[in-house]
Amino acid sequence: MTAAATLHYIHDPLCGWCYAAQPLVGAALAQLGSRLALRLHGGGLFGEPRRVDAELAQHIVHSDERIAQLSGQPFGEAYKQGLLAEDGTVLYSLPPIAAVLAAGSLDAAKAYPMLVAIQNAHYQRGLRVAEPMVLDELAEEIGLDGARFALAYAAADGHAVFEHVHASRRLLDEVDGQGFPTLLLETDGRRTLLPHHHYYGRPEAFVQALAAQLPVLH
Repeated sequence: MTAAATLHYIHDPLCGWCYAAQPLVGAALAQLGSRLALRLHGGGLFGEPRRVDAELAQHIVHSDERIAQLSGQPFGEAYKQGLLAEDGTVLYSLPPIAAVLAAGSLDAAKAYPMLVAIQNAHYQRGLRVAEPMVLDELAEEIGLDGARFALAYAAADGHAVFEHVHASRRLLDEVDGQGFPTLLLETDGRRTLLPHHHYYGRPEAFVQALAAQLPVLH
C-alpha cells in the first residue's frame, strides 16, 4: 500500500530537542506507518567539529534538564558525568548523519532505527557517535551487516553528506522552520508545519493530532 502522506523530519542526531521528539516520531511510525512515509533530513547542527568546553557543557546540561522535564526522555550518567565532562569530547554532526544515510541506502527501513540508535548511544550510553568505529557497532546492533555498512558509510561520508545537509537547510528555510526539530506533513503536494512542541511527553496526543490530518483512505 502506498502511504497517503509523508512526514518530513528535519533533525540533527546531536540535537537534544530532536531526542525529545523521538517518542513522538516513534509513536507516529508505530501507529500510522501504513499511511505515513518518513523522510529524514539531517541539518548539521554541528557542521564543524566543536570541542565541548565548560561553557558549552553548562549550556547543554541546562537544556537537557528542561528536555527531560518536558519529554521524560532519559539522560544516562555515562553521558552526563562521562561524555560531557571528559576533556576532548567533540560534537560533530556530519558523521552520524552520514551513518543514517548509509543505513538508509542499505535498507530504507533502517534509516530511522539508525538515528534512534545514535541518539540513545549519545544521550544514554555516553558514546562518541562521531567515531566511525562506534557507528559501525550501532549499525550491527540494528541488524545491518558490518562490512556492507562500512562501505556505504565511506560512500556517504563526504560529498554526499554535505549535499544532504545543504538540501536539508534549504528545506528548513523554504518552510520557515524554527530550527531542529522541524516536522512537516506533506499531503497532495502541500506541506504543513506540525506544532510538535505542544506534544513533548504526550506521544499519543501527537499521533491523534497527526492522524486527524491524514487523508481518508477509500
